[in-house]
Amino acid sequence: MNTRMRRAAVTVAVTAMAVSLAACGSAKESGDRAKTSDAPSRTDGRITIGLLLPENQTARYEKFDKPLVEKKVKELTDNKGTVVYSNAKQDATLQAQQVDTMVTNKVDVLVVDAVDSRAIAGSVRKAKDAGIPVVAYDRLAEGPIDAYTSFDNVTVGRTQGEALLKALGDRAGKGRIVMMNGSSTDPNAAQFKEGAHAVLDGKVTIGREYDTKEWKPENANANMEGAISALGKDDIVGVYSANDGMAGGVITALKAAGIADVPVTGQDAELAGVQRIVAGEQYMSVYKSYPREAEAAAEMAVALARGESLDSIATATADSATTKGVPAVLVPVVSLTADNIKDTVVKEGFYTLDEICAGRYRVACDRIGLK
Repeated sequence: MNTRMRRAAVTVAVTAMAVSLAACGSAKESGDRAKTSDAPSRTDGRITIGLLLPENQTARYEKFDKPLVEKKVKELTDNKGTVVYSNAKQDATLQAQQVDTMVTNKVDVLVVDAVDSRAIAGSVRKAKDAGIPVVAYDRLAEGPIDAYTSFDNVTVGRTQGEALLKALGDRAGKGRIVMMNGSSTDPNAAQFKEGAHAVLDGKVTIGREYDTKEWKPENANANMEGAISALGKDDIVGVYSANDGMAGGVITALKAAGIADVPVTGQDAELAGVQRIVAGEQYMSVYKSYPREAEAAAEMAVALARGESLDSIATATADSATTKGVPAVLVPVVSLTADNIKDTVVKEGFYTLDEICAGRYRVACDRIGLK
């Protein structure tokens, strides 16, 4: 990876306790969690962590999450820890097989970003039965997980909705918007949608709304083409897109229909999304500090492998449909627009100005003063 990351300041203080979740469906609070007889205790640093990420369509997983987790694990274990990696390529069945392999190979901890948060529950139970703690990463997997790290997903949706309203101004009540939500199998997508609706409902007219299969840009493109056909190109004043990849598909459909000056939201601060913001094609994205999320996951995984408490790491709790009071780290988010690119993704080391302003984007960067 040729992008320099700034390390997030997340500290670890350790105590000699093991942490466990209550059984599936339990409502015990995290403070009541006791030691478990099957919890590992690898104090020599020779820890093996299984990292399972959901897909490779979104640039973040291979470019940021994987190397960041690996780096932090090495740092926390004096280079003795190992990360074993698999990517499910958006296939829940394949991910279940990957969990089976890691359980068979007796990794010390699993960090899992689930393709399907419900379908993964059986695999989580299998890992727990084998004495392997599970950290849910980015998406709140069901089953007896031990820890969770992500962003405040309802706040993400609210941030997107607020930005769209700001971009629309007095046009908000004069036309209709299209909502391009994420996959129905992703619990984060439901929370993004919840937050967006909390802001948008009653202030805009939603002409069409879609749950986009597998978050794929091509599916968002097809959905947007359908919305344009149904609503007419003169009646669409804005598009809520839950992430940058889908925003790209939406914008392609808008351009093909000759529709301009329609604000489109996004999320993840992907390079292509940032460049579309620079060019004025996409209004905003949600910048999320992947270093902070990845490092929190690594810290929790290493602590669980050592049989240590998560009290000094987790700053919140989260409830899934099956498990309550899960120790959690929820990382804040920022609305990314043309006005704060330099103070966010450039300052954090996600991208250099040369990367953002490459080729045809140089003129656009100059126009908005991004130098």
